[in-house]
Amino acid sequence: MTGLADALFIFFGFAGGIAVGGGFAAFITVLDIVPRLAQLTRTYAYVPVYEWSIISGVLFFTGIDLLNIGFRLPDWCISVLGVLMGAFVGLLAAALTEVVNVIPILAKRLRVQEQLTFLLIAMVLGKMAGSLLQWLVF
Repeated sequence: MTGLADALFIFFGFAGGIAVGGGFAAFITVLDIVPRLAQLTRTYAYVPVYEWSIISGVLFFTGIDLLNIGFRLPDWCISVLGVLMGAFVGLLAAALTEVVNVIPILAKRLRVQEQLTFLLIAMVLGKMAGSLLQWLVF
């Protein structure tokens, strides 16, 4: 039974990674993050550096997570990082779903167009709470 459980953990972990990675790549691609950054900073020659920076950061921090490398920070620092990371993830999810029109379609089908702002705030706060739980509890 342990082999089956391990296989399921591997499968679901891989599937979750594909989903998160696909969402991140879609976000960066659909919103043209790198070209927009180059346009705003007038640094078109550095587009490959921006792309490799994103790839390197993702691989580096994924490696740190997989190898379970950790270091101690004061609780206040962890709380600040958790809030910032939660805000980032929440805004990332909200921006991506807004770009693909998921939220307006969902709001229309559920007949909650008037509460659309509250729906977005709830998503962001939920992501922030999840990040805080991840950082402070787990």
